[in-house]
Amino acid sequence: MTPRRLRLLMNLWPPFLFAGIRVTAMGEGFRHARVELRQRWYNRNYVGTHFGGNLFAMTDPFWMIMTLRALGNDHVVWDKAGEIEFVRPGRGLVHAEFVLDEATLQTIRDATAGDAKYLHWFTTDVLDASGEPVARVRKQIYVRRKRRAAPPGAEPRPVR
Repeated sequence: MTPRRLRLLMNLWPPFLFAGIRVTAMGEGFRHARVELRQRWYNRNYVGTHFGGNLFAMTDPFWMIMTLRALGNDHVVWDKAGEIEFVRPGRGLVHAEFVLDEATLQTIRDATAGDAKYLHWFTTDVLDASGEPVARVRKQIYVRRKRRAAPPGAEPRPVR
């Protein structure tokens, strides 16, 4: 799947579509993404600011998807944990950017070179139109290399 097609499909994905979340950029090689959330009557909370669940949702799948696509089919990548810190009330247009650099990917590749699992934390700031942080989201992903079937006649791998 191309980055453009993934961006279009994510914009039609019901959790994003009905919350007003829009993926505005998905870079080549899945190394960059930008997401926006414009405040509307249907995505405000009781006190008239952005609903916190939408601020978390707009950042939810990107680190896992970008890491999976960048590492290729020989790795397993899952979301493991997430947390959000609300820095200040969010109003109007907010956005988040995700940039997956080669140094991070190399760290993950090195850590998973054997059968080891690796847990990595990513931090993303959700910013308002003036560039001030509204929320800080941390996502932890689980990564390991896929276990391949043993060749015929080989000793089976021990179960861990």
